[in-house]
Amino acid sequence: MSSKSRSVSVYNRTQQTLMASEVTVADSYLRRLVGLLGRPPGWARPERGLWIIPSNAVHTLGMMFPIDVVFLDGGNQVVRTQEFLRPFRVSRICLDAQSVLELSPRTISRSRTRVGDHLEIIPAE
Repeated sequence: MSSKSRSVSVYNRTQQTLMASEVTVADSYLRRLVGLLGRPPGWARPERGLWIIPSNAVHTLGMMFPIDVVFLDGGNQVVRTQEFLRPFRVSRICLDAQSVLELSPRTISRSRTRVGDHLEIIPAE
């Protein structure tokens, strides 16, 4: 993924489901630091997300809404999921993860995403 790409779509190739079509790429120190902080609860719509590269853990300190979290290895295979991570919580560290998707609540169940699924991450047009 080129650092010039700022938005991507995430498709679960294994389940053949679209997870999110408006995923912002956070691949710089500042973008990873800010993440979703300060976003209003209305931000968490089904098509939105944040892809944090690199990362193997996240927190929701200062956030006002829950998120679904998908941990990915270097080949974009799902190595862990965490549904409905509530505000002011910290995820467990996933040593196998190279990046993390923060998605709107219920995205994991809606897309039937499971550990072992392969995700396709496509630059948004």
